Amino acid sequence: MKASIRNWLSVVAILGLALAVAGCGNPTPEPTVAPTEPPPTEPAEEAEEMEPTEAPEEPEPTEAEEAEESEEAEESAEADKVLKVGILAPYSGPAALSGKEFRGSAEIALDRVNWQIGSYKIEPVWIDSQSDPAKASQAYEQAVVQDGIQVAMLNWHSSVAVACMEVAAKYQIPHLAPFGATEVVNETFHSDPEKYGYWTSKWWATPAKLTGGYIDTMEEAISSGRWTPEEKTVAIYGEDTDWGRSFAGALMDQLEAAGWEVIDEEYFAADQVEFYPYINKLNDLNPALLAGTHTGAAAFSGLLNQADELGLGAMIIADGLGRFGEWYELTGSSSDYVLDQITPSFTGPEGEAYVEEFEERYDFTPSASAGGLAYDGAGFFIAIAQEVYEETGELTSETIYDFIQNKLWTGEWSYTDGIVMEEYAFTQESIPDPVVGAGYYVFPIVQYVDGEANIVYPPSQAEMDLGFKE
Repeated sequence: MKASIRNWLSVVAILGLALAVAGCGNPTPEPTVAPTEPPPTEPAEEAEEMEPTEAPEEPEPTEAEEAEESEEAEESAEADKVLKVGILAPYSGPAALSGKEFRGSAEIALDRVNWQIGSYKIEPVWIDSQSDPAKASQAYEQAVVQDGIQVAMLNWHSSVAVACMEVAAKYQIPHLAPFGATEVVNETFHSDPEKYGYWTSKWWATPAKLTGGYIDTMEEAISSGRWTPEEKTVAIYGEDTDWGRSFAGALMDQLEAAGWEVIDEEYFAADQVEFYPYINKLNDLNPALLAGTHTGAAAFSGLLNQADELGLGAMIIADGLGRFGEWYELTGSSSDYVLDQITPSFTGPEGEAYVEEFEERYDFTPSASAGGLAYDGAGFFIAIAQEVYEETGELTSETIYDFIQNKLWTGEWSYTDGIVMEEYAFTQESIPDPVVGAGYYVFPIVQYVDGEANIVYPPSQAEMDLGFKE
């Protein structure tokens, strides 16, 4: 019994000591509201798992949301697509008037599609040839290296074409609808088609394919008795360029084959405008025919005005005079009874609309042979680019050139929406020239009288018989 009492007193003593020690700390405040629920009894490990240690993860996007985001990204990327197009022409220099027709025509054509092909914005790079092959090729290369053109179109001079086709080949830039007609371009093209094929589609056939109409016109007038020259003698002239010499060479061969005698041959600098000594020499030679070509408006008008002033009696072929929209303002009555080879008017309502818009914008009348063909060349490029985009969804040098090789050159595709020629078609036999002939690429022979171009050949289209100065 005594042992039990001692044990109980020991427990009391220990409890008292514990309470005394606890009293030395901060007192625990009494709760103001009694708890209504017992404290949680979950294991500590489960409680720790429920406590967030990182920001909650975003929910996975739905398929619809992913598709919408992808479409927005694609639209943003497509909005940035640009196709840089080099547009080559003589914007300054002796043929600057033609350059104005080229630029204006290209602008009108591209305005028609709002400078947009599919998702690609068309960005032009205006390459000024200055009618100089060296300057033109330098400007062309700069357009490739610095401006980043991927494709190019148009061109006026043959000599410029010969120089620039080397640059196009070097950088593999497809060049569409260049005008340079000289057979030198054809010879270069066929010397290595894999290399020079980038000069894809000449917009003016070689002279030999087109000049025959002149010979037929004169031979028909002689055989019918309407023209009785004392002798079939001809003086040949031209600008001292690949084009001038190519045209003269083709015409001489055809004239000589028809029994004509060439009694003089002379070539002039592109910027020459003084021809009095030359005309005086011709008056001494007294040729029945003076035949040639030039690409400078000032040179052509100077030659014709001075020939008229000095009374030259020869029938005159001035091939290309009508390519200048202001030819009659420059020559007046000096152009009466001069022969040329052009399309004297535009076809259809679109042609009329083009002329009206051009005159309103640029305050002069474009010619069919320069402005009209340039407008068709730009339309040709646009149509090809649209076809390529629809087929591939991409506009690059490679996709455009692939279409040209496999669709244009094979004759599978041609351009029929022009305002000058009925159809621009190419085949393996014709390239780089277009197909020449009725319904395709062809020029009638016209004779100017009082500022009007009257067709005299072929007979099926003739508006008048060949006339002569009194």
